[in-house]
Amino acid sequence: MDISHFFSNVLLKIFFPFTFGFPTGRRTVFFRSLMGLPTPLSGDRKSVQVVPNIDNSSDDETNYNSWLKKHPCGLESFEGIMKGLKRKKIVVFLDYDGTLSPIVDDPDRAFMSSEMREAVREVAKCFPTAIISGRSRDKVKEFVKLSNVHYAGSHGMDITTAPTSDNEVDAVSFQPAKKFLPVIQQIREVLEEETRKIEGAMVEDNRFCVSVHFRHVHERDLDKLEKKVETVLERYPDFHITSGKKVMEIRPTINWNKGHAMEYYLHTLGHTNEDDVVPLYIGDDRTDEDAFKVIQMRGQGIAILVSSIPKNTRASYSLKDPSQVLAFLLRLVRWRKLSSSSITNPLP
Repeated sequence: MDISHFFSNVLLKIFFPFTFGFPTGRRTVFFRSLMGLPTPLSGDRKSVQVVPNIDNSSDDETNYNSWLKKHPCGLESFEGIMKGLKRKKIVVFLDYDGTLSPIVDDPDRAFMSSEMREAVREVAKCFPTAIISGRSRDKVKEFVKLSNVHYAGSHGMDITTAPTSDNEVDAVSFQPAKKFLPVIQQIREVLEEETRKIEGAMVEDNRFCVSVHFRHVHERDLDKLEKKVETVLERYPDFHITSGKKVMEIRPTINWNKGHAMEYYLHTLGHTNEDDVVPLYIGDDRTDEDAFKVIQMRGQGIAILVSSIPKNTRASYSLKDPSQVLAFLLRLVRWRKLSSSSITNPLP
């Protein structure tokens, strides 16, 4: 555990008892700020505001091109990214929604393409590969349908390693929020009942967290939905709300995130030599920033944000959408095969 994670844990233990009288929204903001994370709903609320129908495409393109200078395209920068890494141990980490599959209106239909599945399969043949998703582990595994990758669900709170033989099933490696499972299921049931009359609201069971989707909720009902979720959470002081793309997520207040999950995999899989190991993480969500932060603190690694618009990020590089992710993964496989060949059969 690095020093920042240690102090975050200490601060949580010190201040947690003093927050029981806080309203849920204030308590959520307090803990997110304490852990250096963005506060919920701030970005999402802006995304649903009604604005005049003005063509700002030129300004948007200018802003995006300016942002690309700070976070260059991973495809265009590929040779520079991989320079000097032929003899390094690269470990690949991937988000799912918005990275391997497009963001869709119906979360249950976020299917990855057969081309993407084959690309991930080939990547996993060349490098240790883990998918770290906010989805439940079983759900993301059902989408991906590959046996040669590691799966972590619930933002890294449900971690498994891939089987080492065809007859072996995934072994549960670590579930840091296991003690919260009964309460999480209770929260899900209450939220389903409380939100069922809000048209478009959808409650998703992601095992160690509960997601409340509002992509199809009318703007006039957003405040009502948020209030209902916060009112429910007032009964559960050990939980807080975080935000994603048109979704509120209810999670246990523990010092664990995708960055911790990445570090856990590196340690468990035996890739602890920071001089030789290079984590490569591709993701599109705010929750992926925790992994980008770990890479930044290591001083060695490749952090790639998937985004078609400028965003504040700790990632060094960017890819515009899942189609560019696919192209990057295919290029990564070709690079590994060529570099392995050149090492095995060096030129005279």
